[in-house]
Amino acid sequence: MPGRLSTHVLDTAHGRPAGGISVSLYVYNDGVRTKLKSAKTDDDGRVILLNEGELNGAEYEIVFAVGAYFAGLEAELYHDLSPQDTVTFPHVGQRRFLELVPIRFGIPRPNENYHVPLLVSPWAYSTYRGS
Repeated sequence: MPGRLSTHVLDTAHGRPAGGISVSLYVYNDGVRTKLKSAKTDDDGRVILLNEGELNGAEYEIVFAVGAYFAGLEAELYHDLSPQDTVTFPHVGQRRFLELVPIRFGIPRPNENYHVPLLVSPWAYSTYRGS
């Protein structure tokens, strides 16, 4: 049975799934990087990147646009403030620590399912091979 590739993004700073994150999938063939797909995570932070039969024994890279997600979240969390309220936005007017998070990995057995979760905050991330 052919495998598939999926991802799930969890916002560990706010304890919730990270919906609406732009995700790009690339494949490497003979050192050449080719974009396969762009998508956004759903409200549960999930997206299927390759369906059954589309996964090959190759090297892939998923790039997560986490900077835009956290910028949007700041605007969402503080949109009800009036102009006289004072709030410190740690990233306003300066470069974010994490803008894009690339995860490059190989697929040794394309008949298996591969799930590549991303646990992310504005300052750190981790990943693993999920089930």
